[in-house]
This record gives sequence, structure tokens and C-alpha cells, in this order.
Amino acid sequence: MSHLSIPVGNSDFKKPDFHGRAGIAGAIVLGLLAMAPPAALGQSKDFPNRPIKLIVPFAPGSATDISGRFFANQLAGVIGQPVVIENRPGADGSIGIMAAKNSPADGYTHVVAGWTNLTVNPVVMKDLPYDPVKDLKPISGLTRSMLGLTVSGGSSIKSLDELVAAAKKSPKRLDFGTFSAGYMLSMEWFANTAGIRFTNIPYKSGSQIHTDLLGNQITATVDAMSALGPMVRSGKLRVLAVTGDGRHPEFPDIPTVKESGYPEYSIYGWSAIYTRADTPEDITSKMAEAMQKVMASPAAQEYRKKVGSEFLAGPPAAMRKFQLDQYQNFKRVAESAGVKPG
Repeated sequence: MSHLSIPVGNSDFKKPDFHGRAGIAGAIVLGLLAMAPPAALGQSKDFPNRPIKLIVPFAPGSATDISGRFFANQLAGVIGQPVVIENRPGADGSIGIMAAKNSPADGYTHVVAGWTNLTVNPVVMKDLPYDPVKDLKPISGLTRSMLGLTVSGGSSIKSLDELVAAAKKSPKRLDFGTFSAGYMLSMEWFANTAGIRFTNIPYKSGSQIHTDLLGNQITATVDAMSALGPMVRSGKLRVLAVTGDGRHPEFPDIPTVKESGYPEYSIYGWSAIYTRADTPEDITSKMAEAMQKVMASPAAQEYRKKVGSEFLAGPPAAMRKFQLDQYQNFKRVAESAGVKPG
């Protein structure tokens, strides 16, 4: 069983203040999150007694959507109520996060949040309309998945070295398509490491990028391997390198970026289920316990093997620690790549 251990306990770690107000978000918010509103206590004994909504902040077919639908189906079997997916794409996941933030704090609306909207947006976006710590609290981690630097299957570029050479040789920057700030940041980091520059072309979904990639409208893209897999197997897309610490188990012939000459480069997309921070603790505990059962199930183990992901299973407190550590990591990545909030 492949399982990503989420580290807990770091006495030197300082919690970030996502809005620049020193001491406010970092000093008191975790204590607030642990307290359920008194009026809400004892009101959730029969929870859940109706369908639960799971918001996916990206378009259908994205890695987050694929993962969210699988776990929604499994969770429904555990809690005995339907779990309905609602796609709310846009603004690098912010629209979906805001929908969850503005929903009633009754445990019937959750969101598949992750690296982009919880740890990348606070680094690259000014005036973020939500606080990833103050407004949301974790229910359960889901998966961590490596990315793939990808070109069309018919492209003359066959390797990462050839992509870098083409970028250096071209009189203008090559176009690179991304549909979230996380993918943009991962590509900016690679470009900075390789000493090249790309023109980032923003899209609303990975499917739109793949269409333009196949039509030679852009040169390359980066996406989660769980979303790229079918088109790679069919030969429509070619992954030049994966961004994990090791090779992808389903595509062992594809090298990593690290072994291709960039030993410090490793980046993963990840997702987790979050809910409104003021949702009663007894409700979130029930959801967390249900998700732990889901993550330990044979069906989940088979899914992990199929998509080549690692689980981010663990209690909510461990997921929060992982989130904060990831924020610090992407902050360092942005500084290294020269990416400023915009």
C-alpha cells in the first residue's frame, strides 16, 4: 500500500498570515477552528439525513474532477446518502471555494480543495477573496499526483532536452498552456531552473488545452498524469517528463524532470476535502471518520494504483499541517521563479 505520510509537529514552523495582518490569522485561527458554535452543538445527531453536495472548483474531466467523482461515490456508500458533484470552475478555483465558503455551515456542502486554491493562490494572487485557513477547515486528504510536461503526439519535440533547446532557439517565446495558477507556477519554476522563458496561455480547462495542443495552437502544457493518461496511451499526447520524485508506475518509460538534469525539481498536485470553518465539530468528525473508511477500502486502493497517485489520508489536524507546509513550499518556488502576486 502506497501511503504518503503527512508530517505533524514542527516547533519551528510559523503559520502564514495570508492577508498580511501579522499575528491575526496565524495566532488565533486554529483555536477558533477547534470551537463549534454553542448553538450548533447537539443539532446534528441524525447527520446526514439528506444528500451532500461536493463542489469541484474545476471543469469536468480535470484531475480534481476525476478524483472528486470517485471519492464522492465511495463516500455515498459509507454515509448512506447521495454525494452530488457540482462543478464550479473559474478564477483558478476561487469561484468554487467561495461557493463553499458562502454555503450554510451545516455539513451538507463541502469542496474538493487543493494545492491551487489553498497554497498557490495565496502566493500569486492579490486581494484573495477568501482566507484558506480562516474560512475553511480540512475533512480529509485525498491524493497527491505527479504532473506531466506534455506536447502533442505529433510534435517534433521528443524529449525535455529538445523542448529546452527549442525554447532557446526560437526567436519568440514558445506558448505553454495552463488552466490554473498551480500549473502556471510549476512551469515558471521549471523555466527559471532551465534558463528559458515561455509565454503562459491561460485556459479554463485542461480539455481546451488538449484541443489546442493537438491543433498545434500551442507548443506544450503541464497537467496531472491522472488526467493525461488516456490520451497518452492513445498516442495523441506525449509526456516528455514527469514531475515526481520517481517515475510514474503506469508509465515507467517516461523519465522524471529530476533525472533529466534538474535534480531539485519535484512538484505534485494534490487535493483534499474541506468545509466551512464554522461547521459544527461533531459533523466534521463524522465526515472525517467516514472518509478514513473510504481511504482504507479496497476500491480506493485499486483506484490509487490505477491513477498512480499517493494517498493523503490522515486526520484533519495532519491535513492542516500539510497545507501550511505546502504554502511555505510554493512561496519558496514563487520567489525562486520570480513570480509576483498579481
